[in-house]
This record gives sequence, structure tokens and C-alpha cells, in this order.
Amino acid sequence: MTETSATNSQTDGRTAPSTNVLLISQSPDIIRPVLETLARKAIQAMVAGDEKVALDLLDKNDCGLVLTEETITAQNGRPSQKDHNFELVTRIRSLWPELPIVMIACNDVPGRSTQQQIVETAVKAVHTGCRDFLPQPINHDRLEKLLDTVVPNRPIRTIASTEEGTGCLYKIVGRSAGLMQTVNLARKVAPTSVPVLISGESGTGKELVSYVVHYNSRRVQGPFLKINCAALSETLLESELFGHEKGAFTGAYAQRKGRFESAHGGTLLLDEISETPLRFQAKLLRVLEQQDLQRVGGNENIRVDVRIISTTNKDLLQEVARQRFRQDLYYRLCGVRLIVSPLRQRSEDLPELVWHFINLHAGQSHRRITRLDPAMMEMFSKYHWPGNVRQLRNVVMTSLILGVGETLSLADVSWLFNELQPLPELVDGSVQQPDLTTQPHIGLAGVPLAQLERRAILETLKKTDGNQTRAAKALGISDRTLRDKIKRYRQQGSLQPV
Repeated sequence: MTETSATNSQTDGRTAPSTNVLLISQSPDIIRPVLETLARKAIQAMVAGDEKVALDLLDKNDCGLVLTEETITAQNGRPSQKDHNFELVTRIRSLWPELPIVMIACNDVPGRSTQQQIVETAVKAVHTGCRDFLPQPINHDRLEKLLDTVVPNRPIRTIASTEEGTGCLYKIVGRSAGLMQTVNLARKVAPTSVPVLISGESGTGKELVSYVVHYNSRRVQGPFLKINCAALSETLLESELFGHEKGAFTGAYAQRKGRFESAHGGTLLLDEISETPLRFQAKLLRVLEQQDLQRVGGNENIRVDVRIISTTNKDLLQEVARQRFRQDLYYRLCGVRLIVSPLRQRSEDLPELVWHFINLHAGQSHRRITRLDPAMMEMFSKYHWPGNVRQLRNVVMTSLILGVGETLSLADVSWLFNELQPLPELVDGSVQQPDLTTQPHIGLAGVPLAQLERRAILETLKKTDGNQTRAAKALGISDRTLRDKIKRYRQQGSLQPV
């Protein structure tokens, strides 16, 4: 899933990624063959004729590669180099240090350049910070292999995306029926003004679904702002959402508009709404009901017209039952509820997501990936993915960086291989062990404490669908402690029914 605006286009089916390549050149002999190669690879291109335009394009667009020329000209009848493009390379490297740059030699005195001159230019290009050097005439096979390594663009199946200009605002990758249903519901509710509650585990892509709602709504020309409710204290959250007047509290040196005011006419995303304290929920409910607010420390009522999208990784109805969330606020936020399934329930999305992350991150590792290891993909399909898509992205990035060759696998990352082993009781659900909570007549007398601990961990992991974070919280221990215990049980061969 990834991110570009005045144009609101949706893309369904198999598409190549929206990768941009910037070509800095004024030579038709370079521009023409490079653009032809990029077009065959379905890679978007931007062309700049001078340094000012090039830097402006880089500043305003995501770019995966810069191709720039260096002219070999003649002085006193002998070939020589111009240095201004080397200065531009140095400037780009200082502003975007991880952006790969490839230099192309441009000979404006045919027949006069020497092999030595080309070698000297190539050496200087590499020392200046270029990823590679291409002499003229351009070898198309070499250029295509370079593009496959630096800006891979394997077509992937997208359920929804919106692009603007040369950038992508969001991209939802996959093909599972559950994800497709969620996206279709998001599109259906988008043209209305009804509030939307998006629920799902952490890392499933709830924020991306909120993009679908906003960019398919009538508010698409308005602002789209978001705030993480779990990251701020109650006081800061109130100030961030409602704004404050000068002198309202220590440090309030000037009047400040809040997110509600700034999002007027658009959409406001309240991320992890379940983490807000009850007292703040009452203030939020009033603003949502009345569509007006007062800044902190102010008396003026300010009218706002904002559509609310909320996300949560908890069951809000259970939170209401436990009196941790206001029932009236729940019904105010949940005009329509969208549910994003966890990754373990949509394993058919795994290949598309893996290739998507390869497209995004393979350039950092300077690896050309042509295939996925079947054993790795089999392991992925059996794993329970407690961190969902976010965890998968990190696994792919680690495999790209630490692995070698054109096949993506876990063979060179042994610790990752061990971490992704499925828990036996979560694979086939065939755990056959007495449940001490449902069969109290079995008794606890004489049962070793280590056995009780292991059984408690297994049962808790089963009830949390393998989510170690939730299991650790339910057991009253830290995530690290739980991971250490599971690792020890595996080493002992005792992570089995007892």
C-alpha cells in the first residue's frame, strides 16, 4: 500500500508501481533512448534541462533514481570534461543522500573521445557519489538490468489506488475477498457525510482504508488531517484538536488553530480513538454533536464542518461494556463500521505484498530480485503474523538487506527463520490437552509449576490468535519475557501439548 491529487484516478487489477526516474539532460541522443527504455519498463519519467528545474522536481516528487549526463567536449582539439554536472551530483547527494544517481557520458565531439577519457570520467563519477556510469552509446540491456536493481517495478495487483501527477497518494495491494469487500464498502460510503469507524489489528492498513474514504468523497478538494490519539496526553490532545488562545497555559505564546478548524471542509482522522480518556471523550462528543468548538482558554464558539473517520485496534463495544469508552460517543462515531482483516486471514495477499515491498525497498539493497523462494512463501502462509502487514514489510526489508542473489529467501537470515516458525497449536488447531478451567475435577495438586506456566502461555496464545503482544498483556508479563519463554520452550522441544 503506498502514496500522489488534482487527478483522482483509481487503479484496479495488475499495475506497475508509480516509481519516478528523473533524467537531467539536454541531449536528444540521451533523452530519446532512455525514455523508450523507461516506457518499456512502465516507469514514470521526469525530464529536467537544468539544475534549477531538477532540484525543484526532486523537492516536489518522490524519486527512485536520477540519471544525469556529463558532456565530454573538446578543448584545443582534445577531449575534455565539463564539471558542472559533477557539482550537481554533489548537491543532490547532500540533499538526498540515499537517492541513487547514475551518470551517462555525452560525447559532443564524435570520434574524438578516448577510452582513457571515458574511464577517467567514470572514476570521477563514482568518487563523486554516483551509483553507476553508462557510456554512449547506451547499452539497453545494461540499462534495463540497472533499472531492475535500483527501481524494480514488477506488476502487482492493487485493489485501490489514487495518483496525482507523478506521485501516488495511496495504494492498497492484495486480492483477497475480505479486503476487497472492505474497500468496496469504503467507496460506497465515501460520497456521504456519515462518520466511519475502521477497526482492525495494529498494522493491518486501517489508515489506508481511510484514504479510500476521503479521496472518493465530495470533500476530496478539502484538507485531510490526522492525529494519533494514543500519542498525546489529554491536555495536549485537547489543544491539538481544539486549538488554544494566547496565554491559555504556560507556553501558549500565540493563538493556535486546532485540527478541527484546520480540517474545515475536509476530513479528520482520529487514529486509535479508543485510547482517549473518558473525560476527553465527553468534550469530543459535544464538538461532534454541535459542530462547533471553543479553543482552550477561549470563549468564542467556532463553527466547523468536518467529516470524522476513526480507527481502533480494540473492540469498542467491549470497551463500552467495560465502561472504558462512552456508549454515546461510540454510536456517534460508528455511522458505518469497516473491518480490516488480519494478515493471517488473507494469506492469498502475501505474494502481492511481498513483491510490493520488493518494489519499494530493493533499490536500497542494490539487489535484483527475480523470484521468491517457495519454502519462504510456504512458511509465510503458515505464520500467524501478529504484526500483520507492518511486520511483513520489515521481514522483507531485512531479507533484502542481509540476503544475496536474485532469489528472496530466509536462508541467509537464520534468526528470522527461527522467529517465523509457526506455533504448533496455531497451525492445525489440534491441541489435545485438559483445560483446567473447564475441567476443575482434574485438580492442580502435584502439577509442576513449569507445566502450569507453559499451559497458561499456550492457552492464552490460542485465545489471542497468536498475538504475542495481547497474550503478554493478558498474562501480566512483558513482550520480551513472553518471547524469551517461547524461545526456551522451542529449544527444549517442549512447545507441544502437555
